[in-house]
Amino acid sequence: MQPAGGTPPPAPDPRAGNVRRFLRSRGLKVPPAAPAGLGAGIALAAFGAIAFSGKAIIVKLAYRYGVDAVTVLMYRMLFALPMFVLLAWWGGRGRPSLKRDDWVAVLALGFFGYYLASFLDFAGLQYVSASLERLVLYLNPTLVLLLGWLLFRRSVRPTQLGAMAVSYAGIALAFGHELRFEGADLKASALGAALIFASALSYAVYLVYSGQVVSRIGSLRLTGAATTVACVLCIGQFLVLRPLDAAAVPEPVIWLSLLNAVACTFVPVLAVMLAIERAGAAVAAQAGMVGPLATVAMGVGILGEPLNAWIIGGTALVLAGVWLLARGR
Repeated sequence: MQPAGGTPPPAPDPRAGNVRRFLRSRGLKVPPAAPAGLGAGIALAAFGAIAFSGKAIIVKLAYRYGVDAVTVLMYRMLFALPMFVLLAWWGGRGRPSLKRDDWVAVLALGFFGYYLASFLDFAGLQYVSASLERLVLYLNPTLVLLLGWLLFRRSVRPTQLGAMAVSYAGIALAFGHELRFEGADLKASALGAALIFASALSYAVYLVYSGQVVSRIGSLRLTGAATTVACVLCIGQFLVLRPLDAAAVPEPVIWLSLLNAVACTFVPVLAVMLAIERAGAAVAAQAGMVGPLATVAMGVGILGEPLNAWIIGGTALVLAGVWLLARGR
């Protein structure tokens, strides 16, 4: 059907494949054809990375109303819970019921990958800027590499060690920038950075062990079930650690939490999954490098965080290190 007010799209040329085969038969190198949906996959990965990056901005805005990490995290997971229950159900349609070992794996992965990592991240954001938080979290590939070496004795090449050194030099530079804030507290900044680093490490544990589980139960089902576990744990944590009247928060915190749950949690999870399906994990990861840049930009524009040579240099080094690490695999 012809689009209204436009010309019909050109039909694919059936000779294109013949031309490529002819060139190869003559010994000429022909670059591989781009997979279908590559552009859409890159766009989805970039969108997901930017949406994920907004989480830190929203949390920092909520903290301005005097609420703490336990309460903000509870509201985020409370609003996200129905969506991830639906995702787990959708991903499990037509599949056999989970076995006992699968449930144990889901519980463990939900604890480390989504509950503990989220709590440590939210706690750390009470002490450091959103820009530093995103840079520390972006060290995740280096932690996966280290865990592979420690747990499975996988070899680490000198080029990979060099890439890691570049990334951690960027964190050191960004941390120095953090201490230049007016009234900055060295102990508080160090505590915040340590908490977020622990968050990245916890999520790296999830990534290292989730591969085998994904192959058994599927990515949608695992993500939905593991995040549902994390939602229940975060809500339970609030009920244990805080009185019920602590749930009475200013109205803007409710709306910020709802926005966080939908736009910065559930939607980007789906976007990244669709991106991997269309473009592959490697391309999606490369497109995700826009995330730290988006956080820095939103931190400056929305939160009023300073932008100077320290944070620019630190961001460039972290991105360069992670890019070199991915390229060297």
